[in-house]
Parts: sequence; structure tokens; C-alpha cells
Amino acid sequence: MMNRERTARSAYDTVVVGAGQAGLAAGYYLQRAGAHFALLDAGEEIGAAWKNRWDSLRLFTPARYNDLPGMRFPGEPYSIPTKDEAADYLKAYTRRFELPVRLRTRVSTLRFDGRGFALTTGGGESLRAASVIVATGANQQPYVPALAADLHPHVVQIHSRDYRRPSQLPQGTVLVVGAGNSGAQIALELAEAGRKVVLSGPDTGSLPRRLLGRDIYDWLWPTLMRPSIDTGLGRRLMRGRLFAGDPLVGMSARSLSRGGVERAARTVAARGDSVVFEGGLTLPAIAAVVWCTGFRPDFSWIELPVLGLDGYPVHRRGIARHAPGLAFLGMRYQFRVGSALLGGVGEDAAYVVEQAMKYVRAANYVGRRCGSFHSGRQWCADSNSCSSSL
Repeated sequence: MMNRERTARSAYDTVVVGAGQAGLAAGYYLQRAGAHFALLDAGEEIGAAWKNRWDSLRLFTPARYNDLPGMRFPGEPYSIPTKDEAADYLKAYTRRFELPVRLRTRVSTLRFDGRGFALTTGGGESLRAASVIVATGANQQPYVPALAADLHPHVVQIHSRDYRRPSQLPQGTVLVVGAGNSGAQIALELAEAGRKVVLSGPDTGSLPRRLLGRDIYDWLWPTLMRPSIDTGLGRRLMRGRLFAGDPLVGMSARSLSRGGVERAARTVAARGDSVVFEGGLTLPAIAAVVWCTGFRPDFSWIELPVLGLDGYPVHRRGIARHAPGLAFLGMRYQFRVGSALLGGVGEDAAYVVEQAMKYVRAANYVGRRCGSFHSGRQWCADSNSCSSSL
């Protein structure tokens, strides 16, 4: 759904950058707060981040744990949704709440010029806002280790973000690097398609799909997924997990082996069409590599001193420490274990929007649409009736 107000001098209470699950949840609460806001997204359609994943991808959380604020995820409560069902849900959510999403609108710069936040889009449009929520999600820049450059050009290399189906890859041995849920699912699919598959990486552990007659998330959601980073238990659960793979859900080393997937240690070196695993074993004559090595943040377009050495924002519960009025949403382990999950982002969205609205009110921001600042740090946005000037 496109925003009806696309003026070059638009002034908003809040601009949300990103209209995936995190941005839409923020939009829900901004609408409830009566804010004048816009959601900007670079994608061609709502749910593109889900649609553009591999064909057989399913969520690992049951439908009952995938609700965004104000709207149930459809289907049987314990069905495991496909990626297309997740995308369709986001589209239906946008329609139901008439959220002002502007598609094909990539933000190229965000800065603070002393008068407020200024955003520039890839199309050259300038927008102003009293507050900004960056909700670009957990999967931004695909990460591929440097050793990939040492493989011969005839070895087909693809990141999990771009993998769709087994037919993309040539015949021969396929190495899948990264043994988290994505790597395990892709490796198993390739093996079931008749490929020789080696899955490389340390064991991330596994959880059964069902435990004591119930889905595993009936046990996890109200217990281990509740502690926040403000608690000792929460910090222990999340320590060192930012760039690590999560435990496999509904899969195990045994089930992968039964499915025809060979396991190997961490890949530490490559040369030609061979790789070396930790411990010294080698795998020769590789035809293709699927890098399931995760993602890294890309906030290079934010021209503000808000990032730490790891490239992630320095924040407390999503609120930027060194840029009042700026917040982040949908990041991995932002506040709880499930902060980046479809059903977990709503709580963070409610908090972030509450803080954004407090900032807007404290700044005496008048969110109509003029483009002139008045005394008392007020921003007037009604160019038709306002006769004041700077």
C-alpha cells in the first residue's frame, strides 16, 4: 500500500525505515498513538524478505507463536507455516490496518542536522522527521568468509539468501558451510534430491519438534524465551550468540545422517576445488558451496555516531544511546531471545514506539507538514496556514 502523501518536503512525527515484520509492528503502534508517520521499504512488495528465500523454507515456530500485534496468524495453531504464508500474512496485516507503506523507497542517508532527522532516498527525495525507527531486520548483508576467494572460479558459490532449489547447483559434491537451521534444512533438501552433501560446521545442538506430547515451543516460549538482557539468565542465554547458529529444531545429527548428509568440522581453508576442515581432513573435487554463514549488519547509510565496533547499534532495548529520537527494532537478541522473530517483535515494537512518542512530545514537535521551525524547537508543517519563518 502506498502512502497517499508523497510530497518532497514531507515532515513526520516518525519515519520507520523497513516494512518487514518489525516495521509493520511499529506501524501498528504508531497508528494507535495517532502519529503522523510513514514506513519506507526498498522491496518490490510487502513480505519480499520472506518470498525471496528458498522454495521449501518453513518457519520453525508454529502458527500460534507467529502473531503480530492485533492480528492472529492464520491456520491451525500448530501448523508450521511456509515462507509464502508468512509473506501473505504480512500483506494481509498491512491491508487490515491500512499502514502507510511506501515500497521501492530505499533510504540512502540518515543524518541529524540540528533541526531534526533528515532522510534522503535513492530517488533523491528528502524527508524530515522528529524521530526515526530503523527496522531493517536481522538479515541485511550476507556474510561469506574470506577463504571463499581461494576456491577455483569453476566451483559454484552461493549464499543461502540466494539459494532457491537444488536445480540451481551443478552435479557433483555440494559443501554446505554453516550447520545452523538454514544449513541443515538446505543440506537435507539437497541430499533428498540425490546430491552428495557434506555439512560443515560445529554442532549447534538440537531440540525435538515435540516434547512430552506438546510442541517444543509450548515449553520454550513461556520459559527460556522470556528472560531479557536485563537479567542474569537472559545475559547467559544470549552471550556469544549474536553471530552463532541457533539449535536445530526438529532435526538432529542422527536425522541428518539418516537423510544422507555427511557431517564435517569447521571449514578453515580452501584451495582450488578442495577445502580443509578443522583437524586437517580435506574434501576434494567440490562442485558447489552453499554458504549458510549468516548475515552481518549494514548501517553504513546512518551518518550518526551510533554503531559499536561489531557494527551493531549501541542501544538499550532498541533506543540509541547517543542519538536521541533514533531507535532500532527487529534486531537479533534486542531484548529477548525472540526479539527478531515474527511473534516476538511486537513487545519490542510497543516499547520503542512508546519511547519515540515521548521524545516527539518532549520536543514540542507539531506533526502536520510545513517545513519551518518556530521558537521552542517546534516544527510546523502546514505551509498553507503558517505565516511564520525561521
